[in-house]
Amino acid sequence: MKLKFIAITLLSLLFLTSCDAVDDLLSFTISNETSIKIKSTSPLNLPTEIITPDVTTNSSAEFENNKTKASLVKDVKIRSLKISIADPSDKTFTFLKSIHLFISTTDSDEIELAYQDNINSSGNTIDLVCTDKKLDQYIKADKYKIRTQVTLKETLTKDVTIKADMKFRVTADPF
Repeated sequence: MKLKFIAITLLSLLFLTSCDAVDDLLSFTISNETSIKIKSTSPLNLPTEIITPDVTTNSSAEFENNKTKASLVKDVKIRSLKISIADPSDKTFTFLKSIHLFISTTDSDEIELAYQDNINSSGNTIDLVCTDKKLDQYIKADKYKIRTQVTLKETLTKDVTIKADMKFRVTADPF
């Protein structure tokens, strides 16, 4: 009896860990980036909307490179979103109070992608807090829009360009 219990426990453990291993084998990362330009005329302590040009996805090529296709993708979530100051190169994020990024397509509603409130950084890069929303329909699309909402705590003397580096974790079915 004790031997059967041990065998069942070992088989259950093997099954549970193999599911995670299979998911890891069927998962990969897609990276995209966009630029966000914050105008020097943006008001202080009031949220300002910034619409970026459409981000063209390379997902079809990424799916093909990872031996899958869009119809087999079952789960896409953002894993990291890092912003960094591209111009001026000597600028830090001391001017920024909060930032929220939203994603949308022409066929899908807008949802929040990542954010950071009460920013207290004297560096030129920030890791944003990523939401746990399903992003399948956005990443499968040919392009998507990123809308940014920023609140400034200091006056800008010149425009600031921020680069947003997004990494999405994609999991696909094997068949």
